[in-house]
Amino acid sequence: MTDVLTGKRIAFLVAPEGVEQVELTEPWRAVRDAGGTAVLVSTKEGRVQAFNHLDRAETFAVDETVGQADPASFDALVLPGGVANPDLLRWQPGVAAFTRSFFDAGRPVAVICHGPETLINADVVRGRRITSWPSLQADLVNAGANWVDEEVVVDTDGPNVLVSSRKPDDLKAFNPALVEEFARPSRGRTRAAGAGVSDEAAAREVAGQTSADLKAADVFARESGGAATGTEAAKAEGNDLAR
Repeated sequence: MTDVLTGKRIAFLVAPEGVEQVELTEPWRAVRDAGGTAVLVSTKEGRVQAFNHLDRAETFAVDETVGQADPASFDALVLPGGVANPDLLRWQPGVAAFTRSFFDAGRPVAVICHGPETLINADVVRGRRITSWPSLQADLVNAGANWVDEEVVVDTDGPNVLVSSRKPDDLKAFNPALVEEFARPSRGRTRAAGAGVSDEAAAREVAGQTSADLKAADVFARESGGAATGTEAAKAEGNDLAR
């Protein structure tokens, strides 16, 4: 694959536990193979525990937390699935605002399987054409989405491009579609990593946590830890997602 994503930073947003491993590692590899910089974002530092359906798989090192990450330093967002991942992710402080900022700024988002649950909480699916794991159909329709049962959907009828697929078997269509859409000129502007946030209200919403939020996050952190498999230095061949 040509380096069509050279110079682009892509955020992969997941919970500390529950992400479907193949829905993280395969799109990650596709981004890296296209020359992009993939960044693993989660709600706490350390490692995320991936799963092969209901069985624990490998763990991966977090690059940035939601509280640390500047959404405007990324060119696109990927939301992998997993049965537990979005359910653990979507209520965490700052996640909805971080996700919504990509839509508000006109930057593309790709989501697969159970991942759209986070989009529902961010209130960004109304009027959008989208697919997902079948059990989310009613939730998405109730949130105002136009749900369809297709291998991959590229919806451009909104503030940004939204790419979606149903399940791991769709990755063969999902990955090329997200690379193609991420390579197009964004509808919004992206700041360099580390640059200040111009929209102060959005920045406070992403980073701000009340004392109750912090207490809940601390409890979640204690209950969701997973033992690392492999070593910190181990890398997947062809990408830099640290196992």
